[in-house]
Amino acid sequence: METLVALMPLILMFAVMWFFLIRPAQKRQKATQKMQNEIQRGDKIVTIGGLHGTVDAVDDATVFVKCADGTRLQFERAAIGRVLDN
Repeated sequence: METLVALMPLILMFAVMWFFLIRPAQKRQKATQKMQNEIQRGDKIVTIGGLHGTVDAVDDATVFVKCADGTRLQFERAAIGRVLDN
């Protein structure tokens, strides 16, 4: 019984860390993965490096992005940071 009381602060700290740090990070990761899987041709995107462009084509693992000057670049899906609302 005394060991349970002694471990209670440690258990409480783990629970607090789970709900305030680990769980929200997992939710953000799932949302990012979903966004990267739903990218379609014509979407305006920003890469994790800050490049703005429009999706020209989508492959299994890569995305082809057209920049403002018409340059066509190939990125991994994981390099897409966000999709902009039109």
